[in-house]
Amino acid sequence: MDSRATGRGGGSCYNHVQIMAILPGTRIGPYEVLAPLGAGGMGEVYRARDTRLGREVAVKVLPASFAGDAERLRRFQQEARAVAALNHPNILNLYDVGTHDGSPYLVCELLEGRTLREELREGALPARKAVEYGAQIARGLAAAHAKGVIHRDLKPENIFITKEGRAKILDFGLAKLARPEVEANGAENTATITSVSTPGEVLGTVGYMSPEQVRGLPADHCSDIFSLGTILYEMLSGNRAFKRNSSPETMTAILREDPPELTGEHRVSPPLERIARHCLEKSIEQRYQSASDLAFALEGLSGISGAGATAAALPAQGESGKRWQLPVVVLALVGVVAVGSFFAGAHRGEVRGRGSVAFRTLSYRPQTIFRAAFAPDGKTIVYSAALQGNHSEVFVLSHDYPEPHSLGLRDAQLLSVSSRGELALLTNAKYIGHRLFSGTLSRMALGGEAPREMLENVREADWALDGESLAIIRAAESKDRLEFPIGKVLLETAGYFSDLRFSRDGARIAFMDHPFKFDDRGHVAVVDLQGHRTDFPEQFSGMEGLAWSPDSREILYSAGTGYADFKIHAVKLTGERRIALQSAGGLTVQDISPAGEWVVTHDDVRTEMRGLLAGQPADQSLSWLDFSQIADVSTAGRFVLFTEESSAMGANYATCLRRSDGTPPVRLGEGLAVGLSRNGKWALSIVPSAPDQLWIYPTGPGESRRLDNGSIRAYTTGGSSAGTSGLAGPWFPDGKRVLVCGSEAGKGARCYVQEVSGGSPRPVTPAGMTSGSVAPDGRQLLVQSEEGEYFLLPAEGGEARPLAFLAKEEAVANWGADSRSVLVFRPSQVPTRLERVDLATGHRTFFRQIAPPDLVGALNIFAIVGPDEKSYAYHCFQQHSSLFMVEGAK
Repeated sequence: MDSRATGRGGGSCYNHVQIMAILPGTRIGPYEVLAPLGAGGMGEVYRARDTRLGREVAVKVLPASFAGDAERLRRFQQEARAVAALNHPNILNLYDVGTHDGSPYLVCELLEGRTLREELREGALPARKAVEYGAQIARGLAAAHAKGVIHRDLKPENIFITKEGRAKILDFGLAKLARPEVEANGAENTATITSVSTPGEVLGTVGYMSPEQVRGLPADHCSDIFSLGTILYEMLSGNRAFKRNSSPETMTAILREDPPELTGEHRVSPPLERIARHCLEKSIEQRYQSASDLAFALEGLSGISGAGATAAALPAQGESGKRWQLPVVVLALVGVVAVGSFFAGAHRGEVRGRGSVAFRTLSYRPQTIFRAAFAPDGKTIVYSAALQGNHSEVFVLSHDYPEPHSLGLRDAQLLSVSSRGELALLTNAKYIGHRLFSGTLSRMALGGEAPREMLENVREADWALDGESLAIIRAAESKDRLEFPIGKVLLETAGYFSDLRFSRDGARIAFMDHPFKFDDRGHVAVVDLQGHRTDFPEQFSGMEGLAWSPDSREILYSAGTGYADFKIHAVKLTGERRIALQSAGGLTVQDISPAGEWVVTHDDVRTEMRGLLAGQPADQSLSWLDFSQIADVSTAGRFVLFTEESSAMGANYATCLRRSDGTPPVRLGEGLAVGLSRNGKWALSIVPSAPDQLWIYPTGPGESRRLDNGSIRAYTTGGSSAGTSGLAGPWFPDGKRVLVCGSEAGKGARCYVQEVSGGSPRPVTPAGMTSGSVAPDGRQLLVQSEEGEYFLLPAEGGEARPLAFLAKEEAVANWGADSRSVLVFRPSQVPTRLERVDLATGHRTFFRQIAPPDLVGALNIFAIVGPDEKSYAYHCFQQHSSLFMVEGAK
């Protein structure tokens, strides 16, 4: 079946078309069959709907022969569990296994695109694309090999290319379970072996097997590398590496012959051919010894890093071969634009530009890096990162070995490394947003005993010069406090502090001051140990990462209008400023050694907005640019209101509308989107300024209007973590009033009712409330305090009833349509679980689970459920990081 005709693909959950035995509407476990996708010797495949989660999946029902062989079934289930643990962007996600009418079945993600085999039917691929796919496949293999899972049947049919250009490995770990189910045509692509436990049996697919597989020897990770080499060769040449007239002749060629050269008519560069041939060495010892090494080689050659990147340095097939006659050093410097200008993450090893600024890659796997610091030797690096979701671990990276060593601490966030080699870290760390965690301050010797807990509810800390005392940041009584020593408050703010760092002489502490809770806009400031403060008032819309220069004369920090625009700035204590380093793509400074070396991260940060709207068959992307954040879903799910925070929108962001019919988004005006009127005709927005402005924009014909602030100086939107938008539903049902929350000069925040026709806002809640929502019937208000506690009160004012059964860490996706319940979730849980909570009893029932397609780099989720409770939308904050050493920067 041509996957382009069906919108779906082939491989693990898709095979050759036959008449299907299971009719649409049939239940296979909790999965409702929607349509057939294909069939073959290894089973029948169906498009189905998961009735529990409301998502579409692919279900493959395997032959009944599996169920009749107890040992085979046991191994199938064991292997399926191993594969299900391989959550990687370049491996097909396996969701579930089960049994239907005596036959085992697999449930996996439903893909859009086509197999690599289908792409190769059109001939050789451009070198750029072949290298990109090869690097992605190698990354997927490396992730599986690290878990002890070997593929054993890698071939173009088992590589799927999504419509976004991502390579996904299919049938991972299941090939070795297959018995020879001969296809009608007896083609070479049928698997020829069945077991890995019987010596002398052949395992693999003829034409893509390794020499050891041909000989019937055990197949390990190096066999997968050989198979990938045959695929890489075929992508570059358009021909199979060992294609012969019969299977025995093909096997003989694998054992004794080399494929034809690639550097002639195919215009493949010599370095690229060397990589392909290195994979195809007959001797295991002479091949790449790990898929990671192969990925590094491809990425280093092409100037890409990570799955899905573009191999821009390679010419497309058909371009002039003269380009490859340029000196290699010239090609290596294509990405260097100016002094210190570098596409971070682009090269393995050292890349040096004019001015002798060099970047050396330190990390190679997909992850989110939160904090990194030098150990006292100035060479070893300690860092905290999440390999999936937002559960941070602490790693140590030695200068003489490229693979990091985990300290085995789950939910631990690095804060600082002392001059004595002692770590300050958070244990039981809970993710807040950006690079921020809250947890228990603990101390631990590097490479020593278990952490010793000191103080709860701390967010950041840094060691003083003596290596014994600590400065900390923690929240207390609705204020953020900077303390040194612990217990002595040097400074307080109603916003929040971050990135505190002692100067090298120990006399001052530099930090970032952010005016809005967990919005990273702000400026740099310094405080001495007596509490005397100096501000450097230049504001940036985003700031993260700070370090002192070795001589303590400058503070270096990362800031910009967006994460892709982050530059490393330097400011002297006299206020003199300069740009210390910039790149194509943002850089975050993490630490600077006494010798002047920098450790930095290149962070690819974005929010992906997705959802299920009216007329759409499944959850799909709703994003516009790189920072689309959901604010509201209209009645019947016809459109969504969202904030676009991309730097292209300017410092005040943009309030935007996207319809379910796929038409381009509409920019309504400046500001942070707050909510839609019940009839969908008006959008409420907050424009950050001094004071903040409150606007309503028409979603169709009409004129925008600014509402009267009264005495309100700053509006608040609450939210339990960075990237959330407070409570949904600010409009009253009549569309004549809105509920807004903010603070007057010298007073705490509270919520107000504002007439949209004019007049000043009227307070309706006690002080201390930062966000609020109106019930669908207009009779009750749900509000949240500065401390995160929830209260229910009459819409016209009255006593606020605390809702102790709603946790501070929870956010509200919307009211239930009955006005007697709310739908809640935890933004920091990825995937997140939506529950319906009865406001009278606190009783909870499961509503829906929401999960992004890829959990690597996914840090938090904020969701809105539409008034009909059928449509929904959410945004997921995502960050993929690469760690670099910078040498020669000043």
